[in-house]
Amino acid sequence: MSQHKVVLLLGSNLGEQKKNIELALEKIKEAGNNISQISEYLMSEPVEFASSNIFCNIATIIFTPLSPIQLLDCIKNIEVEMGRVNDSKASGGYTDRIIDIDIIKYNELNFTSERLVIPHKKHLFERDFSRILLEKFI
Repeated sequence: MSQHKVVLLLGSNLGEQKKNIELALEKIKEAGNNISQISEYLMSEPVEFASSNIFCNIATIIFTPLSPIQLLDCIKNIEVEMGRVNDSKASGGYTDRIIDIDIIKYNELNFTSERLVIPHKKHLFERDFSRILLEKFI
């Protein structure tokens, strides 16, 4: 089974943010993915919504046997397991969240479906905190 190189961004702005991210990383690993690199933590203001809760973010490179949609299902399940109730795509807007996991790149794949677009252009080109975290990985 081949392994695919994937860049993920994780963020949390509720509860103990660093512990939330560490737990999410553990769950990603438990799901059969190999975590190769993890960036430093970066604190940032919420983007595209107002909140007094600051985000803690990291970028990570994983190697996975999963297809893009299988990986999306995996990380959405982790978000739900950890208590995330609002998915921004489903609700049509951003809110505070205990964990957010985004697929940024998957190999060099260009992929578009109703549920997923790879590469994640907002994180690659529009969001300052993302560019800072991703500059060593992309």
